[in-house]
Amino acid sequence: MATKPIEDHATGAHAAPMTSRDLISICDFTPAEVESVLDLTALLKERPADFRGALAGKQIVLFFEKPSLRTRLTFEAGIHSLGGVSFFVDQKHERLGVRESLSDVAHNLERWVDGIVLRTFAHETVVKMAEYAAIPVINALSDFEHPCQALADFFTLRERFGDLKKVKLAYVGDGNNVAHSLMLAAASTGSHIAVATPKGYEPDAKVTAQAKKIAAKTGAKIETMTDPVAAAKGANAVYTDVWASMGQEEEAAERKKIFAPYQVNEKLFAHTEDGAVFMHCLPAHRGDEVTAQVIDSAVSVVFDEAENRLHVQKAIMLLLLGGGMRRFPLRGAHV
Repeated sequence: MATKPIEDHATGAHAAPMTSRDLISICDFTPAEVESVLDLTALLKERPADFRGALAGKQIVLFFEKPSLRTRLTFEAGIHSLGGVSFFVDQKHERLGVRESLSDVAHNLERWVDGIVLRTFAHETVVKMAEYAAIPVINALSDFEHPCQALADFFTLRERFGDLKKVKLAYVGDGNNVAHSLMLAAASTGSHIAVATPKGYEPDAKVTAQAKKIAAKTGAKIETMTDPVAAAKGANAVYTDVWASMGQEEEAAERKKIFAPYQVNEKLFAHTEDGAVFMHCLPAHRGDEVTAQVIDSAVSVVFDEAENRLHVQKAIMLLLLGGGMRRFPLRGAHV
């Protein structure tokens, strides 16, 4: 695989052969490829037995700098269900690149395994690993994006509502890594997303610009605002995330005051469309970003999202790591 400049994952540039591709940002997949990921996810979820040997002989290493429940187990279960082997490396005690350079780590890994999954603090760690390693690298979370989560979320919306071009998603809270990936996924699927954040906590301006650039081609609508009610009005789904992510614990008390008006509660949810659902990437803090009356109610699809992490990550790994597939299947094609 040719060395990839850092800018590739910020601008959405793509390497040509599928087998040398990474998923660092939603932008690493074209809108058509995002659709194909969702199509393949549906097949994998409906007929898992048909894919049991798809990654036979493949070995994938997982490096995690942060604690994890859903991400680790869904990747490990997905790898094994496809016939592959996983190796988990706990990096909570020391971040990647400290004891040994990322370049040296990458060049070792590419000779031992077939793919790398990273859950890190710094997005730069994932970008650099992809730049150095001649095998696929998957971003399982960084401080800038959470692409696997966003793809699972839009698959969940497609299951619930069908045509994503008719869906409005309201995101209320911190303009963080999850918000970034949701905006880019909404742009790629032609959806409408309204992101409401307090002043000073808006999504990254480059991400917003990139999402709007994609939206100009797909017909998506990307809105940013400070009013959570305006965002929720007419929405088919309301999404939120924790107010203080891992690594922001010292800001938690201050953030709680700032984000209090952005709590997803029954009053806010009343502004949505009939049949609207509540979404959260989990873990959730009941009483902070969402009330128990909402997250534990019949409108909540948080465990559907969690389940779909398994299926969408299987699709991502299958497409990036081969299994006899050299390119994305055409939309509507059967595997």
